[in-house]
Amino acid sequence: MFKTPQLPTFAVTALILASCATTYNPLQGYEQVEPAPVLDAPSATESDYPAEQVERGRYMVALLGCGSCHTDGALIGEPNAARLLAGSEVGIARSNPLTVSHPGIIYPANITPDRETGIGDWTLEEIVTLLQSGVDIHGSQTLPVMPWLTYSLLLPEDAAAMAMYLKSVPPVKYQVPANVRPGQRAKAPFIHFGIYRRQQYEAE
Repeated sequence: MFKTPQLPTFAVTALILASCATTYNPLQGYEQVEPAPVLDAPSATESDYPAEQVERGRYMVALLGCGSCHTDGALIGEPNAARLLAGSEVGIARSNPLTVSHPGIIYPANITPDRETGIGDWTLEEIVTLLQSGVDIHGSQTLPVMPWLTYSLLLPEDAAAMAMYLKSVPPVKYQVPANVRPGQRAKAPFIHFGIYRRQQYEAE
């Protein structure tokens, strides 16, 4: 008859700690943050566009929450009032960082009319095209992180009003970080949005 060997208490404790240390935690290195609520759109300056349409555009930009992504710090609940609509240093993961160690990341662009870092050289038609089809001035298709699939349902006059407003806000010179391709290391912070479903469960 064989007797099961008894391990010393300290050895059992060491084994338990070792097993806990090797347990995979997909959220290691992450912290929970609360995005800022929908931000008010900044006031427009005088422009050559009809004031009524510019104000309509301001209403639409605020309603659609553009500043919640395109304002630095808003994605982590710390919006920078000096950079309203000027882009974000905090990016949005476009692939799942819980399964991919280095996800692709989008950094929301500067959408003020600064000519060097924003949309100052864009025409109204080019802004409307981006809003409604997701195609930028270079002919590239933007990813659905920018909700152009929803914006494609905008009335043409509302999309035009948004473009007029964005061309009328005070320009802010601010260069956001470059987007990151999957597999590359990010050099700036990012957040991850996700909806999860449990596939294994016990029926009651």
